[in-house]
Amino acid sequence: MIIYTKTGDKGQTSLYDGTRVDKDSLRVESYGTIDELNSSIGFAAKFVEDEAIKDQLLKIQIRLFFAAGELATVEEGVYKYKIREEDIKALEGIIDEYLPKISGADKFIVPGSSTAAAALHVSRTVCRRAERRILSLKRHETVSDVLLKFINRLSDVLYTYARFLESNLTIMDFEKYYNEGL
Repeated sequence: MIIYTKTGDKGQTSLYDGTRVDKDSLRVESYGTIDELNSSIGFAAKFVEDEAIKDQLLKIQIRLFFAAGELATVEEGVYKYKIREEDIKALEGIIDEYLPKISGADKFIVPGSSTAAAALHVSRTVCRRAERRILSLKRHETVSDVLLKFINRLSDVLYTYARFLESNLTIMDFEKYYNEGL
């Protein structure tokens, strides 16, 4: 198998449906950031000891392949694995399960008091960037509202998991830390 095709040497790539686009197009930026998010979650999962969370992160990664494929396709009906409403409901179920287990969930914290939480916070910020890229694409091309909602809810899940796995939180007391200085 050869992984280099030389077809992208001049700055273009093929989408799933064969459409040629510039590698820095909003569509490629969108699914490329989803790819980055997927890799980031895979990295974060290596630090998570909770087997239920690890299992759910793997399922989320598989859904991110579906999201990337959907974003990498212009022609309707070519790619069949779409993000569905039930995927959003599943993410909401995770949030509803874990949020009551977190103290001070409404407070600003300094992220990263455990390795797993730190890695998940990085994934959360990559997820937010993916959402921004997809929103930019949506201003110019058709993007599923369900997919966009899924990515938004996913960042909430990553935040929830990170907060659940935090230890020794530094909760932000803005007045205290402002007056303390560096």
